[in-house]
Amino acid sequence: MFSTAMLGVGVSLTVPLVTRAIIDGPVTRRELDLLVPLAFLALGLSIGEVLLVWMRRWAQSRTVSDLEATLRHDLYVRLQSLPMEFHTRWQSGQLLSRVTTDLSTIRRFMGFGLLFLVMNILQLVVVTALLLQLYWPLGLVVLLAAVPIILLSLRFEKKYLVISREVQDQQGDLATRIEESALGFRVIKAFGRRQHVQQQFDDGAVTLFNTSVDKVRLASRFWSFLGVIPNLTLVVVLLLGALAVGRESITLGTLVAFITLMLSLIWPVTSLGAILAMAQESMTAADRISEILDTWSTIRSGEEELPSPRGHLRFENVSFRFSPDSPEILHDVNLDLTPGTTLALVGATGSGKTTLTALVPRLYDVTGGRIMLDGHDIRDLTLQSLRGAVASAFDDPTLFSMSVRENLALGRPDATEADIQQALQVAQAEFVNDLPWGLDTRVGEQGMSLSGGQRQRLALARAVIAKPAVLVLDDTLSALDVHTEALVEEALRNVLADTTGIVVAHRASTVMLADKVALLENGTITHVGTHHELLTDVPAYRLLLAAEEEEVHA
Repeated sequence: MFSTAMLGVGVSLTVPLVTRAIIDGPVTRRELDLLVPLAFLALGLSIGEVLLVWMRRWAQSRTVSDLEATLRHDLYVRLQSLPMEFHTRWQSGQLLSRVTTDLSTIRRFMGFGLLFLVMNILQLVVVTALLLQLYWPLGLVVLLAAVPIILLSLRFEKKYLVISREVQDQQGDLATRIEESALGFRVIKAFGRRQHVQQQFDDGAVTLFNTSVDKVRLASRFWSFLGVIPNLTLVVVLLLGALAVGRESITLGTLVAFITLMLSLIWPVTSLGAILAMAQESMTAADRISEILDTWSTIRSGEEELPSPRGHLRFENVSFRFSPDSPEILHDVNLDLTPGTTLALVGATGSGKTTLTALVPRLYDVTGGRIMLDGHDIRDLTLQSLRGAVASAFDDPTLFSMSVRENLALGRPDATEADIQQALQVAQAEFVNDLPWGLDTRVGEQGMSLSGGQRQRLALARAVIAKPAVLVLDDTLSALDVHTEALVEEALRNVLADTTGIVVAHRASTVMLADKVALLENGTITHVGTHHELLTDVPAYRLLLAAEEEEVHA
């Protein structure tokens, strides 16, 4: 790409020199026998320049497309590898704008701006040297005209870098508002807050508009200046050049070549503003993308495999905090779950139940103590091996904009039709067979075409179909009615008999699924026993369940 570009610049600069030879030779001296060869030489150079431009564009399109594809792949892989802690800090709109808008900005610069920046600088240097060689007084005029351009370009570059970053950040904020309003449209409509949300969007759009206008004003002032300087310089050169020809200081052919070469500088100079603006936007985009690529996951995969997991899970003095400066969410947690044991985890809202269950598949890492699976510290296991042995279903189920079958297959890609139907039966999710296209029906973004209870049942079926050694159910039945919940719990008993289960429970009926119950208070396990033992001996447990039952019946 760069080779053909450099050759193209060389060929284009040769044509004015051939023109000088034609004017000062055959035309001035009436040597017409030399005119035809020189004319064919000029024609050949022009054709060669066209071919070089075609070759450059062909190589350029393939190279830049490969670069964008590689960057997009690396960025997506990095986003998938980063832990929950990263995604809780970043707005989804900001991430989306980096994967789409910023990558497109880099592609445009690498495909056009960078190439022409190098070509134009090279052309400016070579042409200035040729102008000085042709007639140094006029060449000096051109060289002096470059001084204010260089000084203003440096000043423009600093200002444009700052305002470009503001625009791109505001675009990310606006993308977040659009995404949130699209996903939360039911809440917005239910509370009649359409005008309020619309006003928030308008405020963000106006802010982006004003910043973009400031950016355009800055660029237009710079581009206008760049357009004036070359034209003023051309007027001075024409005047001084005509006087030089009149005094016979230079030949007419030399003046024509000088003017032609100088005219070839107008595009590099006037385009400098657009290219520098594109470069600054690309630098800002690269900086925003680097913020993600330079972030490394704090959760590193171990090296040990777990070929035949049994599900013996043990918590040893486990503690957790989100950051070194934040308070401990969990501390001194000790549990021992033998294979096939089902534990109901009970605690008040905000006691750390969800956080504790998230430590098992290493969505977060413990900050103290350790979690053992079949005698292995889970941090020593490969993430693929660990997460193949642990399946989770959350209280806020996430479904993807794909078919029911594809959503279920996330839990186990090689599942047979019989496995799928069995999991659907356990989760009481056989309603999907009655959808317009059965299991091939697309559920829409976030599964919004389904009710909350239907989404929960599909998420439960996705976890069950994986046939894990450890099954984590984080309040998965909260959106089910009492009748459906009873059917699901009855079917779950058979599943949990063959796996180690951790069930976050708020209802007494869910607690009855478990072999034993753990009460989580103030970030630690205070009591472990059967439901009847805790109900009899632990007033806090009795009060908690009573409060939960009152809330359910209310």
